Amino acid sequence: MLKLMKNSCLFLLATGLLSLNAQQLQTKEVPVLDQPKKVQEQPMVVHNLEPQQEVLQPVKTDPTQDPVAQSDAHKLEAAKQRLDVAANVQKIVTTQETLESTIASLATQMMQNKKMHTTKPVLITTFVRLDNLKKTSEFGRVLSESLINELSNRGFNVIEFRGQVGVSINEQGEYFITRDTNKLKDTIENTYVVVGTYSRQYKNIMLNARVIDNISGQIISTSRATFAHNLRDDCVIFKDCQPPRSIKIVKE
Repeated sequence: MLKLMKNSCLFLLATGLLSLNAQQLQTKEVPVLDQPKKVQEQPMVVHNLEPQQEVLQPVKTDPTQDPVAQSDAHKLEAAKQRLDVAANVQKIVTTQETLESTIASLATQMMQNKKMHTTKPVLITTFVRLDNLKKTSEFGRVLSESLINELSNRGFNVIEFRGQVGVSINEQGEYFITRDTNKLKDTIENTYVVVGTYSRQYKNIMLNARVIDNISGQIISTSRATFAHNLRDDCVIFKDCQPPRSIKIVKE
């Protein structure tokens, strides 16, 4: 009997404890366990264990870094600029379509040289033929006479060496300049001497002039011009055209 009662008490006590634990579990918050952080997977690197052959690549050189190439490029650019300047000079300065502008071009080029002093006397001679330095024409004389005017108006000390010791008079007029050496001075002071040549070409006349120091023979300045007259025959300019063909008429 006692044993039965003891078992009943134990049963009741166990039932009460179970119900109490169930209530506690319902009311008490169960802490959430921190989940483990995901580790980022690193890509697997497969090393090639086979030996690789070294490939030789051609060495590329930068011309802007090569001093020799830079020097050649600079020379090329300088030569190109000089050619452009020469083309402009030929187009604007040295090629003229009138005789007046051609003479003005010669004088302008002469005065650009800084070695030519305007205070020193300048003597201008007649332009002569390039193929014969002892022959000239009215064209050559016109050139020299016109240069006297151009250089004198630009401030140069041009002298007239053809002046006589005195003035000669005849029935036709009075004269001071002459080409008779017996009537000229024996010597000329230290001067610049302007000499020039001309060459007849097809539709053009090439003119070259230079200023020479009378004492040292040094060339002080030069000039060149082309008179582009565009005539098929320049005999009209030089007045050496052939006379028209004539036919002689005879009796039978």
